[in-house]
Amino acid sequence: MSKKVYLDYASTTYVSNEVLNEMMPCFNAFYGNSNSLHSFGREASSIVDRARDRIKHAIGAKKSNEIYFTSGGTEANNWAIRGLAHAYSEKGKHIIVSEIEHKSLLDSCAALEAEGYEISYLPVDKHGLVKLGELIHLIRKDTILVSIMAVNNEIGTIQNIKAIAKIAHDYGVIFHTDAAQALGALKLNVEDMEIDAMSITAHKIYGAKGVGALYVKEGVRIENLIYGGSQERGKRGGTLNVPAIAGFGKAVEIANRDVVVNQQKLRNVREYFVKNVTERIDYVTINGHPLQKVNGILSMTFEMVDKESLLMLLDIEGVAVSAGSACTANSTLQSHVLKAIGLEDEMANSTIRFSFGKNTTKADLDYAIDALVKAVEKLRSISALTKAGRR
Repeated sequence: MSKKVYLDYASTTYVSNEVLNEMMPCFNAFYGNSNSLHSFGREASSIVDRARDRIKHAIGAKKSNEIYFTSGGTEANNWAIRGLAHAYSEKGKHIIVSEIEHKSLLDSCAALEAEGYEISYLPVDKHGLVKLGELIHLIRKDTILVSIMAVNNEIGTIQNIKAIAKIAHDYGVIFHTDAAQALGALKLNVEDMEIDAMSITAHKIYGAKGVGALYVKEGVRIENLIYGGSQERGKRGGTLNVPAIAGFGKAVEIANRDVVVNQQKLRNVREYFVKNVTERIDYVTINGHPLQKVNGILSMTFEMVDKESLLMLLDIEGVAVSAGSACTANSTLQSHVLKAIGLEDEMANSTIRFSFGKNTTKADLDYAIDALVKAVEKLRSISALTKAGRR
């Protein structure tokens, strides 16, 4: 294998040098427990406070104490859905989410259904946009929460979050968004967008794995996540991961600082990749919204090609891509996102996700495109669908 090309940045990113430099002193120079009262603890606590301030500034929050650190986006989603549902259960037990949410959110909803909550699943159109008219239709007197992800992790479609939040608030309903894929791709302002709660994570923006955060607007109630400690204002017990949190704060600051430049670069990368792939390979469909999308995520369907075989052939050539979310990579079920936008099983089974990062080069793309052309040609030459006269 002469070259390795990573095109799975939506799954995770490497830790950038700037972030790593921020983290390193926290392992051995400032190693105190941030909850301790002595000088070592105060040093660690000030590092955590700085990270919290950086995140507050980047997302447009009013106060730093609206930021709660978690072990990642999955924990933040679990806490948001279950914590808000339990905190407002006296008003009702009806929740609205979209059909294309991350599994961490959908599975949290399933757990709530087992407790007697009622979940309405908001449909999306063929581009993955939720239907605002349908949202208004679904809201009831006992609706307590609407949760819609800002950017879909499989197809990259950007939702009209501000409009959705306004609809929820017009009916007195709390609004949460999973912004794991939006952070670093969009300018986020929780006040302007009227967001009550928002989940984010570090490892999508060149921070460490295992750290995330939940923004909860002051005045919004949420049930405690973990008992047994006074950390995170008593809401989430447990010793804080100071090195990862320090890096997260820096990663968010950088992502916010460089969002325009990075997105322009990713737009050029995406357009180059799409142009060359579609010129060299027939029967290719691009999924997601044609305009209202992030540039770093690209879902493509290659007719008459089995996605697992395609992933394997690309991996042999050193090209890393995915069939969708890494959190469901070991599942044999068809993607719920692709099903929700109307793809038949045959087409969904021919769909893979490419995702680009700020270190993706033209040489990487050229190598990956050559490998992709070769793999698709090989698989179509032995495909029963091809032999049946599809080409």
